[in-house]
Amino acid sequence: MRKEKEADLLKPLSMEQKLQIKNDIIALGLLMGFAFFINRGIAIKGLYMDDLYLWSCYGEQSFFEYVFPIGSTRFRFLYNLAAWLELAAAGSHVEWLVPINIMINGLLAGFLYYLGRKLSGRGIFGFLTGILFLASRMAYYQIGQVYGLMETLALWMAIGILYCLYVYLNEKQEKIWYYHGACWLYFCICFVHERYMALLPLFYLVLILRRRFHLKKWFWPLRQFLLVQVIRFAAIGTLSPAGTGGTQVADTFSFRQAINYSLSQAAYVFGINAGPQHLNGLAWSETPGLVKKLVYGADVVLVLFLAAFLVKIIRDKEKRWSYCSNVLLFLTFIALCIGSSSVTVRVEMRWVYVSYGAALLFLTYICGILACDVEVAGKRGKKLFYQFGSGYSAQPEKRLTGDSAEANFQARHTVQLVPKKGHSAAFCISGFLLYLLLTLPVEVFFRGYFPNLYFWPNQLRYNSLAEETYGRYGEDIFGKTIYILGDSYEMSSFTAETFFKVFDKERKAEGTKVVKIDSIWDIGLVTNSMLILREDPAHNGFQDITQFVREQKLQVDYGFYQDGWMDEKCSFSVLSGKEGQILLRFLYPGVLLGGEETKIYVDDQLYQTIPVTENIYYAQIDAKANQTLKIQMESNFYVQDAREQRGDTRLTALVEILAE
Repeated sequence: MRKEKEADLLKPLSMEQKLQIKNDIIALGLLMGFAFFINRGIAIKGLYMDDLYLWSCYGEQSFFEYVFPIGSTRFRFLYNLAAWLELAAAGSHVEWLVPINIMINGLLAGFLYYLGRKLSGRGIFGFLTGILFLASRMAYYQIGQVYGLMETLALWMAIGILYCLYVYLNEKQEKIWYYHGACWLYFCICFVHERYMALLPLFYLVLILRRRFHLKKWFWPLRQFLLVQVIRFAAIGTLSPAGTGGTQVADTFSFRQAINYSLSQAAYVFGINAGPQHLNGLAWSETPGLVKKLVYGADVVLVLFLAAFLVKIIRDKEKRWSYCSNVLLFLTFIALCIGSSSVTVRVEMRWVYVSYGAALLFLTYICGILACDVEVAGKRGKKLFYQFGSGYSAQPEKRLTGDSAEANFQARHTVQLVPKKGHSAAFCISGFLLYLLLTLPVEVFFRGYFPNLYFWPNQLRYNSLAEETYGRYGEDIFGKTIYILGDSYEMSSFTAETFFKVFDKERKAEGTKVVKIDSIWDIGLVTNSMLILREDPAHNGFQDITQFVREQKLQVDYGFYQDGWMDEKCSFSVLSGKEGQILLRFLYPGVLLGGEETKIYVDDQLYQTIPVTENIYYAQIDAKANQTLKIQMESNFYVQDAREQRGDTRLTALVEILAE
């Protein structure tokens, strides 16, 4: 048998196989393009809160400390490894994080397309499944946050467990799909998100449905579960999973609340926003009537599919057990996912995404039952047809029983889905398309309310902060003092200290400081080492007002330039500070020959004549607090052999003006 399998692998691809590969590549390309299109308005330009903390650990810890956070509240080393790779790939290019998330979610949609095609026997169902998955408003976190990678990976693995157990339930290939597939995926997913430890009962459901009571089969998933608990206890010292928002599930769990949350998640799967606005963007009570009608119409389509499937189960007595077994598998998976995310203090749409993905696959399975047959071709070319999902291993080998019959049958026959033609196929295809047409505008509508989500305004603010600083000035931002006028955003000291390090390849941003001020009068004259921003709550952003404040405090008539150079003659008006003193520091970068002097006029009166005997010299002008003075300066020397002349007279010296 092994030699036969090796020989099959070495066979050249048939034209049909080549065509299928081509179609799969085209479908994946279209799904990836749609993923970028539907998420085109989402951007990460600056990190904050959980994402910033995640980056700070990445930037300040060693690889081992980051991936294996011993003593932390959570131990998700497989997710930490994936996050480390994503952050390493993006580097200081924060804007790359969203395209990376989109590509990963696009690949996940391609995976769902493949599973949908396998379950239904038609590529169209798999492709529409991928489109519906990508369009869902539940993708907001996977795309719009760095931590969304955790949800994406967990979703991928959870769906993988579901499919592995489905194949094991129907095709009886134990070693590959049960042991190597489902059991090891279960071990891995527990170290991406511990919530999915709740999937353990799914294994025993499948074993019961298959009537498999061998000790080894029952012990394997339990062994994985116990191994997970031992590792978690050794790493973090507890077995209790942490809840959301810094809570502990053991402290906040309420049975009644969990039931209510489970019902709300079920409503989400059917398109109804059953939670508060800050968690879903727009509460159902505020949703326009037309949108509600579209949701109800889509749900009617689902009911029709379920009704047709129920009729199929009732009529087909021979396959009834197989159909019911698969239905129980899908529904139990969805119920376990919903239940595991209903035990904490709130329900977020991102937690429903995996249940929604499984529900879409369940729909493709129903379409496969209604619209496809299984073709079994023997070695001699004889073809037998069985309804899809029948288990197809009983009648051809009546002489044999048990696993040997299954192995013998699968070794001697090839199995593939054959799409039906007629009313059932037309019903499924038209129904699926109608469901898409009703659902797609709803998802696009609700995506327009992403700004109402609890984290979205802050993400917009820190995107704006990144744009107004690093986006505008690049690496010149490093070493500057950034003054922020206002404190309505309540930026934490951690954010102020860490935010700009993300953009530095060295992860230090040395000398860069963030200082909050109540008024522009709290600072002196604007220098080149300063940047002044104003909070703009109306637009969830920041405004760069550096030049405005500079001109308010220093208005140049002629001969003085922003980089500090002055001409032989210059004139400007300057606002004194709280102390009323204006300090001038001059730097002449040439050779003094003797007799050089600088005259300073204040409000058209000669205030001081400074003999220039050194290359660096100073002057002090005393005035009243916050008084505007007109200052003129004349020098009888200039920089010899200067390469440029900016005004009517020649460059003389560099001047630093200080008014505290």
